[in-house]
Amino acid sequence: MQIILLERIEKLGTIGDEVTVKDGYARNFLLPNKKALRANDANRKIFESNRARIEAENAARREDAKGEAGNVEGKEVVLIRAASNAGQLYGSVSVRDIADGLIAQGCKVTKGMIVLERPIKTIGVFDVRVSLHPEVAVTVKANVARSADEAELQSKGVDVIDAMFDTEVGGFTEAYDPNAEPGEIPADLLDEAGTAEA
Repeated sequence: MQIILLERIEKLGTIGDEVTVKDGYARNFLLPNKKALRANDANRKIFESNRARIEAENAARREDAKGEAGNVEGKEVVLIRAASNAGQLYGSVSVRDIADGLIAQGCKVTKGMIVLERPIKTIGVFDVRVSLHPEVAVTVKANVARSADEAELQSKGVDVIDAMFDTEVGGFTEAYDPNAEPGEIPADLLDEAGTAEA
């Protein structure tokens, strides 16, 4: 279907571009959300007569988004989730979780603005893109952890899964004397036992 774009759409075009898209994409997303018009003579005339107003509204929305970008840029959303010992989540983190975390911090975002490149299914710190306007995008961090302590460690740059497997937790260990014969009590322990008895 041939359409006229009413706003910039990533990987498609900018305001006023006539592009061809799949019918379903146009009917189900672009046209109902007033992001495009069907490309016909009547709509071309309407667009050209309103072009200055459409571009002015877009510029105003872009400036608002740039103002909000300073408030959102670099924020960290801490999400506590149940996960296996290997760090695999029982479920996944959704855009709604990230949007709710940002809203709780006073940011003006909607879940439609959150762009997840791939689902978050493990614990760790992930960069998430927030598209405040088609021309204004910022990055926030999603800190997914099993506890608040883990989240704090991760925000300092510690990989908790690697750290968990690196630390060897040992139980009881014997004193070691390299010169002792098998079954012989080390000399320093023998001295301690002897002085304790005396």
